[in-house]
Amino acid sequence: MSTQEFPELGCYLLPGHTETPRDAIAEAKRAEALGLGKVWLSERFDVKDAGVICSAALAVTEHIKVATAATNLHTRHPHVLATMCSSLHYLSNGRFELGLARGVAIRNQLMGLDTVTNAHIVDGLKVLRTLWQGESVAGYEGPMGNLPYLKSGDWLNADIPVHFVGFGPKSLRFAGQHFDGVHLHTFITPAGMKRARELVDEGAAKAGRESKVRLCSVMATLINPSREDYLRKVVGRMGSYMQAPGYAEMLAALNGWDQQVIEDFRKHPVVAGMLGSIDSVATLEQLEEIEALIPEEWVSALASGSEEDCARRLHEELSYGADEVCIHASTPDQFAGVLDHYRKLK
Repeated sequence: MSTQEFPELGCYLLPGHTETPRDAIAEAKRAEALGLGKVWLSERFDVKDAGVICSAALAVTEHIKVATAATNLHTRHPHVLATMCSSLHYLSNGRFELGLARGVAIRNQLMGLDTVTNAHIVDGLKVLRTLWQGESVAGYEGPMGNLPYLKSGDWLNADIPVHFVGFGPKSLRFAGQHFDGVHLHTFITPAGMKRARELVDEGAAKAGRESKVRLCSVMATLINPSREDYLRKVVGRMGSYMQAPGYAEMLAALNGWDQQVIEDFRKHPVVAGMLGSIDSVATLEQLEEIEALIPEEWVSALASGSEEDCARRLHEELSYGADEVCIHASTPDQFAGVLDHYRKLK
């Protein structure tokens, strides 16, 4: 099979929690062998450092792109982040892409970090892109801190795509103004995807940008899931999103869902008494009860069923406004059979 047979498809490396980061090496090699165009890494502060894992994935592959989805502007000094990215760019002959998110508010607070504002992002992107082009940043004092003088080298000429990772309506317009691409989240309906495309395009038009901002859908893909898999990977994940202040509200706004459902969900005794994230601590019995609190439409925005069913859903997503689809919740070995059916639909 030739490489890059499916440039519009990607997947996560090390999806979710892991204690074996070395798995990323085999997963990246397998994703490339299957013909995928890209793998994405969601950074965690344990054994999923973005620079380390992306470097490993790029070192053992030749063609596939490797992107973060996401890391943050403020967890590294801007010069250190710029250096990490330019190193990965030249290490891989231009196959690295940077995905940035605002970060989780409570984690920012616990780490003693400021909230990332739009001003941070605008200035941060300008600093990164300036350094990647071999130019200097001098006398800067603003949202990114006090930067008297930064320069990486006159010879640098790194054109590194930068993606915004998020899905709030206001953020999507903002992303269209400043980013090269947008990496969304799971559980966005076809209507929500079309709305996301409109919002990103509105932002791009406002900024007078001519090149299209790429939109990547994240599609949870479960092949013939068992009842336990469905409860833990679908109900548990959606339940955790609905617990999080602000997160579910943004998802509901994009998808056109009833916000009252979220309020009722959080007030229910089984949810209100949950000491931790639902997908981490809920028992199967509790997940059964929680399932009844979530509308069917809210948990149907995914690819589930037979390999053929999953292939059809991935293919449909491209007609709703997505330029790429990132397969989530399954490893390359698990979804390999889906690609055989997807190939027939192209």
